[in-house]
Amino acid sequence: MSSHLLSVDSLSRDHVDHLLRVASRMEPIAQRRKVTRVLEGAVLGNLFFEASTRTRVSFHAAFCRLGGSVCDTTGFTFSSMAKGESLYDTSRVMSGYCDAIVMRHPDQGSVAEFAQATNVPVINGGDGPGEHPSQALLDLYTIDKEFTRLGKTLAGAHLLLTGDLKYGRTVHSLIKLLSLYAPMRITLVSPPGLEMPSHLVDLVASRGHRVELRESLASDFSDLDVIYTTRIQKERFTEEMMESFSGVSQDFTIDRAFLDQRCNDTTIVMHPLPRDSRPGANDLNVDLNGDPRLAIFRQTDNGIPVRMAIFATLLEVEDQIEKDLRDVTWFVPRKLGVDDREF
Repeated sequence: MSSHLLSVDSLSRDHVDHLLRVASRMEPIAQRRKVTRVLEGAVLGNLFFEASTRTRVSFHAAFCRLGGSVCDTTGFTFSSMAKGESLYDTSRVMSGYCDAIVMRHPDQGSVAEFAQATNVPVINGGDGPGEHPSQALLDLYTIDKEFTRLGKTLAGAHLLLTGDLKYGRTVHSLIKLLSLYAPMRITLVSPPGLEMPSHLVDLVASRGHRVELRESLASDFSDLDVIYTTRIQKERFTEEMMESFSGVSQDFTIDRAFLDQRCNDTTIVMHPLPRDSRPGANDLNVDLNGDPRLAIFRQTDNGIPVRMAIFATLLEVEDQIEKDLRDVTWFVPRKLGVDDREF
């Protein structure tokens, strides 16, 4: 793994497996049973120039769980970029303040350009419709944990990726990660005009995976192991696209009826969040709340140990953590959400 995490392309299968093993070691800290201060004194620059809540707070919390402190900035309006400052200048300046930097930017390739100006570790927190590597790692970690619980393996699994596969950067990174593993079946279903980029489909197929492209969810998915659905990224649409999309039906909504009628009792449902809960949004329906097959909150929880693992690896403290652990002294609930299992 390089000194930055900008794309899944920089990760080999060995790198991914190592990160997931380190993440597993972070679980007691992420679940608030143990405390470590291995990054005490270190400062994270959390630079989010595009709207975010979950990802920004997740990175923030992960760094704090390792004992570090965080400086946050959000949006262009209050940044020097609004005054015409270049990515190069911003990068060099922030490198003087911070020991690691997470950056989200609306323009694809901007985070990589930013990273070229610094030797401080930079993590891509999402670059427009490009990639979101830390999300893909936590998604893979979630699939692995869910499969272990269910007695399944990734080899030969059937995964459905649906929703906005063109602008949904999380699926771009995830499908690349999945392609590193034993052959599986991947079905892609999206509204017209929002299909997975062809170069990614070709990449996965070239690595021995069975890729199927369908136009609707009106099929039998009784052998399905994972549904990964994404919100329609309307903020990236042109006016012309908005007009053409307005007539799309509800065929792309994942709800309890779809799971009960077309899938099976062990099909897990994932979503990178936020989900659009408004009527007609063609997204993940809230009627699945409380269903054990819904893994979206376990998925977000998994973001903490995975991002802790990324920081620990990039800042080279992963071998110090076990020596530094101590018990938590504050109140910790036995479970986080009302529908969750206990830790």
